[in-house]
Amino acid sequence: MGVEELGQSIKQLRKERKLTQDELASQIGISRATLSGIENNTVLELGVRKYEKLLNALGHTLSVTAMPGRPTLNSLKKKNFDE
Repeated sequence: MGVEELGQSIKQLRKERKLTQDELASQIGISRATLSGIENNTVLELGVRKYEKLLNALGHTLSVTAMPGRPTLNSLKKKNFDE
């Protein structure tokens, strides 16, 4: 999931929990305008700790997964040695 999709997911989760932007923003210590920007993808550079805090307040966690299709350094080294 990219940052753009994350904003929409946050908005959906907030609405499912019947929270206003003001309520959620005050829970995690950001402004309502910043939360609105996150949800509408106009705030694209936000620290990972803020995203983590935001998602935790909504009952979710932030995780990182490897992108499929990208070779690892080890696989590239092995490929070069095999050729």
